[in-house]
Amino acid sequence: MTDRYEVRLRKATHVFCAGHFITLTDDLCEPVHGHNWTVGVDVEGRPDPHGMVVDFIALRDAVTAILAGLDHKMLLPTANPWLTVATAPGPCGGDEVTVIFKNRRRWVFPADECVLLPVANTTAEWIARWIGTELDAALHSSGHAPPAALRVSVDECLGQSAVWERIG
Repeated sequence: MTDRYEVRLRKATHVFCAGHFITLTDDLCEPVHGHNWTVGVDVEGRPDPHGMVVDFIALRDAVTAILAGLDHKMLLPTANPWLTVATAPGPCGGDEVTVIFKNRRRWVFPADECVLLPVANTTAEWIARWIGTELDAALHSSGHAPPAALRVSVDECLGQSAVWERIG
């Protein structure tokens, strides 16, 4: 028989409010809209000599810091082949981010209100992966051993979520 240990983090504070849109097909882009995204994290591994898979406080603080960077922002993908995303000085003094969808639609956002994500689309699936890789790096940089498995779930509304998992 083999023991399995997992830590689950589901905090009411692990919610961020952000806008986004996705390209649904090569020729269809949905309108800008937003969600109150809820994030859950599962960490699987062997307990350390003190009996912890991961310190709850360290995990909580790392997730909180990552989500704070997304809260009240416009999430924009930089690796989408149908979008052109460019940052340039705006006419009112601050930088602006311009997004163009196949020469059909154009949006302009204040740069300080955007998060440019290195993803192909700002779907719940890719956002979960981005959060997971950021969390993995944060835990590693704070000296935590790599978990046997790391799962991140991102709910864009009640009953509608995506999960990313890294095993090993």
